[in-house]
Amino acid sequence: MNTPDPFKMDDENPELTAEDFARMKPAREVLGDAWVDAQKRARGRPRLEEPKEKVTLRLDADILRFFRASGGGWQTRLNDALRGVVSENPR
Repeated sequence: MNTPDPFKMDDENPELTAEDFARMKPAREVLGDAWVDAQKRARGRPRLEEPKEKVTLRLDADILRFFRASGGGWQTRLNDALRGVVSENPR
């Protein structure tokens, strides 16, 4: 006689029977519309009001070396430096 594999047995989560399925109700019926709707989340990152734009830009090699030498996130630091120039020279 084969003994069941103890690693495949799960006493806390037994296999559902036909009777179990017959007794089941939709989550919306049991928990209500508000709870079910609250479980829905938007996927991904929230949309920005002014998202960044991807551009192709030719920069001098020494400028790139300077920002890249500071490590990861150099594009953000370059953006911040340009923002500083813009804020100092409003139009």
